[in-house]
Amino acid sequence: MYYSSKFLEKVRIPPSMFGKRITESALKILREQYERTVQRDYGIIISLYNPKIVSSGKIIPGDGSAYVDVEFEAIVFSPKVNEVVVGEVSEIVEFGAFVRLGPIDGLVHVSQVADDYFTYDKKKGVLTGRKSKSIIKKKDNVRAKIATVSFKDNIPNSKIALTMRPTGLGKAK
Repeated sequence: MYYSSKFLEKVRIPPSMFGKRITESALKILREQYERTVQRDYGIIISLYNPKIVSSGKIIPGDGSAYVDVEFEAIVFSPKVNEVVVGEVSEIVEFGAFVRLGPIDGLVHVSQVADDYFTYDKKKGVLTGRKSKSIIKKKDNVRAKIATVSFKDNIPNSKIALTMRPTGLGKAK
């Protein structure tokens, strides 16, 4: 789910940052550009660290900025289909339960909560099983399996579908 990945990027250091250490300046610029973003091939970039300048840098006439190649590492959230995850229910809605998975919420559709028919109780804000009478509510810890992952251009548009139907998954006891 969480991984460390290495990246190489050309970074533009503006003249206003020339008085600072170049690695600190590069890391600040890279963090503004990458942290809390979605990279489709990698996942959600959580944090950057360990920058290393790997080129002597170039200055483009008329620009005044220095361009350097920076190698850095990033903590990346990259969920995989069929991976079993544990999370806290962050919201109950008519069509299912949202489960907090670090930087993003996954959705367990009401049909995927368990091998039972679950209904939404608007007054109590819970999902209740018809046969089992089991209840799923906000702040419950649950175990689920990732069914699909769809990364888009940003975190709010990205989606993770979960299921709790297989044996051994569901509300933690």
